[in-house]
Amino acid sequence: MENLFWIGFVGAVVALVFALVQRNKVMKFSEGDEKMASIAASIREGANAYLRRQYTTVAKVFAVVFVILLVIAFASKGEMLSRVTPFAFLTGGIWSMLAGLIGMKIATNSNARTANAAHESLNRGLKVAFSSGSVMGFTVVGLGILDITLWFFGLKYLGGINDPATLGNIMVMNGRGASFMALFARVGGGIYTKAADVGADLVGKVEAGIPEDDPRNPATIADNVGDNVGDVAGMGADLYESYVGSILATFALGAAASYGFAGMFLPLALAVCGIICSIIGSFLVKTKENATQLSLLKSLRTGTYTAAILSAVIAIPLCYLIMKDTGHWFGIYIAILCGLVGGTAIGYFTEYYTSDNYKPTKKLAAASETGSATIIIGGISLGLKSTMASILIVGAAVLISYFAAGGSKTIVDEAGHFTAAFNQGLYGIGIAGVGMLSTLGITLATDAYGPVADNAGGIAEMSGLPEEVRDRTDALDSLGNTTAATGKGFAIGSASLTALALLVSYVNIVQDKTSELLNFTLTSPTVLVGLFIGAMLTFVFSAFTMSAVQTAAQSIVNEVRRQFREIKGIMTGESKPDYKACVDLCTKGALHEMVIPALLAIIVPIITGLILGPTGVVGLLGGVSVTGFAMAVFMSNAGGAWDNAKKYIERGNHGGKGSDQHKAAVVGDTVGDPFKDTSGPSLNILIKLCSTVSIVFSGLIVAFNLMKIL
Repeated sequence: MENLFWIGFVGAVVALVFALVQRNKVMKFSEGDEKMASIAASIREGANAYLRRQYTTVAKVFAVVFVILLVIAFASKGEMLSRVTPFAFLTGGIWSMLAGLIGMKIATNSNARTANAAHESLNRGLKVAFSSGSVMGFTVVGLGILDITLWFFGLKYLGGINDPATLGNIMVMNGRGASFMALFARVGGGIYTKAADVGADLVGKVEAGIPEDDPRNPATIADNVGDNVGDVAGMGADLYESYVGSILATFALGAAASYGFAGMFLPLALAVCGIICSIIGSFLVKTKENATQLSLLKSLRTGTYTAAILSAVIAIPLCYLIMKDTGHWFGIYIAILCGLVGGTAIGYFTEYYTSDNYKPTKKLAAASETGSATIIIGGISLGLKSTMASILIVGAAVLISYFAAGGSKTIVDEAGHFTAAFNQGLYGIGIAGVGMLSTLGITLATDAYGPVADNAGGIAEMSGLPEEVRDRTDALDSLGNTTAATGKGFAIGSASLTALALLVSYVNIVQDKTSELLNFTLTSPTVLVGLFIGAMLTFVFSAFTMSAVQTAAQSIVNEVRRQFREIKGIMTGESKPDYKACVDLCTKGALHEMVIPALLAIIVPIITGLILGPTGVVGLLGGVSVTGFAMAVFMSNAGGAWDNAKKYIERGNHGGKGSDQHKAAVVGDTVGDPFKDTSGPSLNILIKLCSTVSIVFSGLIVAFNLMKIL
């Protein structure tokens, strides 16, 4: 079976060639007149400047961590840490960074083209924006499959490693570098985009009473730059990490279940088939002029649902041909189906709670009739309520996939080791996560097109294009809020499945490193304390990221107020605002504030392990996984609903633009901004990074911990 892994190169080439074709298609469209091209160039310049400084900062942190890992690996002669692990960590980070960078490049080249295309028709605007999103989606999956396949062949044929378990455990470390990079990209980009967005809205819309993206607003260029560095570059790195992490975790579980190379080949083959199905689905995304948001949503659903159905059909022969000798091939197929259906169901309920086509968001918009306080209370309530559906879906997927794949209620044998049936069941959970993300190419395309449409609306406003153009871009942007929330739902749902797989991998690894039988039950005091620490980490991490947005946004608010006060003629259009000052402030604020939250995910698991030992770390991983999942769903859905409630009012409902209800909705939206674009989406990376950090330093924790001394 290991001789068939070349199929990974085929999948990577297909995805990357399709991304190149889509990129060339986008670049054939015109950017419009000179003013539109100039605004787009300013946005590109700001986004490129931010990423250069962010990558320079992150490179220094990566260098320090790489040296630490290298010292541990060679000082322990590979016993505490494989000597390959530091290099797997480094390459994972580089590929994750590259995925986000390519996505950001095409997004900043597509915004003006989308605005100009929307000038002609809604369908052409959708075509350009969605093609741009497709570049991001298929670049992420193409680079992910290429990375995995290169490491497999490198370790097996150049490194001479033929044991599937060793291969799987080493390759999991590659996911750690991707997680590390993704966390910096998500947190830093999220702080940047929301600081600019909040500052622009509070002073521009609420205080000055001017429209969104009005060229008189000094923060409007920074706001549009933020859409790209946060919602595109950050999201690309995030979902690259989710995609690669789910496949690599299943590699390790396949080896633990004694499925050998067959257990590793199935997730790779499933991912390759998902790429082809996503390409087919992408051709079905189109709409008609004067389409409603519901029909736009239906168009995107047609593409994503078709890809999911095709993947479900193709998975049947794949499971039979690859896993027929295991005796559980059909159960494994049921697990894959659980992932596909579960992901689709999470997407549906995310749409239900965040789209203004449905009752919850309409009801939230109606709360603006009584002011800012009630719309904020309503949004928090909606977000909390929305967690129920996602958690129950994931819970059902875990149970069904576990038992269908051969799992049993007997978890450990008489010697205290995991039973074969338990490992087989866990493989089912892992492959369900791969199934959930198998059609990520088109799912991410529907997500990544949203920021492009948002930028297009800003360019249309600043360029003075007709109102009908802004109406079209607003329709695309409003739908983009819903698809973005759906994309976050997929990432969070898959993170919960992957985190469970990584937790068990950690338990297996630490148990192999000690002759002592460890007590991982809830009755263990160290496990209980670890649970509390994990829950605390979720809240403290969220607090730091929210506070970072607050601090950076305050500086933008003060700067915009200063310019309105000191630069005479801004409001009359006689003088031009200093856009660069706001861009620089956002850049400095984001880079300064992103470091502490990112380091928490690395430091807390290590310190917990050195004090409480490996059992305490298991508690921490359980606590952060459960609370992080619920908190991420709550924040993402609440933020998406606030944003779409605002847009619902802007379309003429409840008083329309400029009304007191609209101002109340803007306040709600600004509260929701860091919820949905900074803290919420960063939590799924936190969950997996804690797991991979714990695995990397498991040898150190087993050898040196305070509980061992006591």
